[in-house]
Amino acid sequence: MKENVIQGIITLIIAGVSAYLQIIAVPIIVLIAVMIIDYATGMVSAYVNAELSSRRGFVGILKKLGYFALVCVGIAIDYIIYSALSQIGVNIELGYCVGMVIVIWLIINELISILENLAEIGVPLPGFITKLVDRLKNTVESKIE
Repeated sequence: MKENVIQGIITLIIAGVSAYLQIIAVPIIVLIAVMIIDYATGMVSAYVNAELSSRRGFVGILKKLGYFALVCVGIAIDYIIYSALSQIGVNIELGYCVGMVIVIWLIINELISILENLAEIGVPLPGFITKLVDRLKNTVESKIE
């Protein structure tokens, strides 16, 4: 019974956050997934290359937490823009433009890091995949500017 209550509370929290974040919820979930994969492949790469250290792993976790802080800043910027526009009578549903760009940029960076980790482990990578991810990153960065 106690486990069902805890599961229900966690489900309620996740549903509430998803409803609040709307369209950006799925990219954030993807970001979390690629962050976990990047961390795991980074740890395997460090182990294979005899560079495994708890300090380096801790720094990696702090870096991932910094990513979430960056996403929160983007969402806050979107909120400020939306609020300022509504104060002057302009009601435009912008969604989470800045937050979305930040999340997508971070996902692409994580994908690049995963590919680098896999290459260090010795996994053969097809050339087109690294070119594709690099092109995605360049496209996102050029569209932002």
